[in-house]
Amino acid sequence: MTKSEDLTVVEGDITRLEVDAIVNAANQSLLGGGGVDGAIHRAAGPELLAECRGIGGCPTGEARITKGYRLPAKWVIHTVGPVWHGGERGEAQLLADCYRNSLALVRSQGLQSVAFPAISCGVYGYPLEQAVRIAVDTVREELKSFETPPRVVFCCFGEDMARLYRNELARM
Repeated sequence: MTKSEDLTVVEGDITRLEVDAIVNAANQSLLGGGGVDGAIHRAAGPELLAECRGIGGCPTGEARITKGYRLPAKWVIHTVGPVWHGGERGEAQLLADCYRNSLALVRSQGLQSVAFPAISCGVYGYPLEQAVRIAVDTVREELKSFETPPRVVFCCFGEDMARLYRNELARM
């Protein structure tokens, strides 16, 4: 059973959070980009890029894990969210897979805390309310299978996004 205190919302910079892992809304190359992806790469330092080069990319919906290097978080979980194409190309399933596969890595590494950004909500154009509902519903469902659920933080860059997450968490 997921307790409400296992899921929290913070407004701020994900690269400064003291959690076991942060999730990077990456592109398929894993070699950095704009938004949260670029911020994570800049904060982690060049070692992150070097490790990502050796991974060989990541398909949409899947996740890969690297060290956190210069970040407070020991690990970075890279996941590639779907680009919004109107909802007819399996975007909802792919977005849910981002959260499932990231949490599978949390489980396999024995991590006790993880922070997620709003995956696919920036330049990938996912409708915000739909993305937030998928994020919260998927994480809640996945945490039910953990013997000891990790603490999950939804880290939002801006009050409007944080409000959407808080409203969604209050819905249940």
